[in-house]
Amino acid sequence: MAVSLQLARARVLEACRALPTEVVPVADALGRVLARPLIARVDVPPFANSAMDGFAVTSGPAGRTLRLVGESLAGAPAAGGLDSTTAIRIATGASVPPHADAVVPDEQASLVGDVVELHIPARPGLNIRLAGEDFPAGLPVLEAGTRLGPVELAVAIGAGHGDLVCHRQPRVALLGTGNELRPPGERLEPGQIYDSNTTALAGLATRAGGLVVSRDRVGDDPHATRRALQAGFEDADLVIVTGGASVGPQDHVRGALTALGADDEFSGIQIRPGRPASFATCRGVPVLALPGNPVAAIVIFVLLGRPALAGLAGRRPPEDPERAVLANPAEPSPVRTTIVGVTLRQTLDGPLEASASGPLSAHATHPLLACDALAVLPPGEHPLTAGMPVEILRISV
Repeated sequence: MAVSLQLARARVLEACRALPTEVVPVADALGRVLARPLIARVDVPPFANSAMDGFAVTSGPAGRTLRLVGESLAGAPAAGGLDSTTAIRIATGASVPPHADAVVPDEQASLVGDVVELHIPARPGLNIRLAGEDFPAGLPVLEAGTRLGPVELAVAIGAGHGDLVCHRQPRVALLGTGNELRPPGERLEPGQIYDSNTTALAGLATRAGGLVVSRDRVGDDPHATRRALQAGFEDADLVIVTGGASVGPQDHVRGALTALGADDEFSGIQIRPGRPASFATCRGVPVLALPGNPVAAIVIFVLLGRPALAGLAGRRPPEDPERAVLANPAEPSPVRTTIVGVTLRQTLDGPLEASASGPLSAHATHPLLACDALAVLPPGEHPLTAGMPVEILRISV
């Protein structure tokens, strides 16, 4: 019996728990998920430094003349300090010398020989970045479950970390089923089509943080389907199958999973497109079976495959989904969730707007090119009017 989208999501998340941890060099950690909070090991910045090229001085009024006694460069601090009668030339990022409490920029001072004249008052703290001003040692700077992007890695490195404890990257096995499938670019015989699903899903899985370890193709044969699934369970943390998920005479995925001892979580979702999708676990490995129609496969991956990978990687989906308001009316189904393609526009002073293009056809990929996201229309008896909020899921993230 088909389940609701809400129940399907809950069962997928329940089955896809975080994988074990491993130590990852920070240079290789892009896209990985932290397994524990990251604590700063050092002050950032680690020392007081100059925010400008100029002259390090003691605070005081404009018009003073000071004797130049040294230079502080980035990575090469001045040898000594100064007093109220002296100044030290300083570069941006260089360590502030002892007793200096202000930096006067080059353009607001004059240097003749070794005499510096200050044209502005030097107030305490002028153009100085204090030690620990960004964050101090001991501060938790990143939470467990954070997916590491370029900014997060910069913070981790600045905080003194060369290695990070992350959840293992989920390994994904992709299997396309169907006698009609041909590899991209090969000659098509009568009744054949190109296999676009495995390549599209590999891209989506990679962007979602998965590591695609295999992309296989199998015909409509129960024994071959069983062998291909068994191979996937040996190598992967998540198996994704396209095609063969329904109950026709040439649909062998459910039978193969049953023969392999899989525990069926659900078979069918009250949704359009993507109703035949099913989910099971076999030998501890979750299996997401998607329809063979490419749009339906992409839709169900965005709705369920992406959260599955997030859960395996240790990153739980946000409790509050992204929302936009409809820019035009949309027609829900009275009995099932309807997924529509939308284009997004951020209004100047208002909310994010979603212009709905209507229900998606399960097989026609070309209309997806014009869509920024998918909008989730819950079952309902009445049309959704412009201005009503809807959940949206961006296709590419």
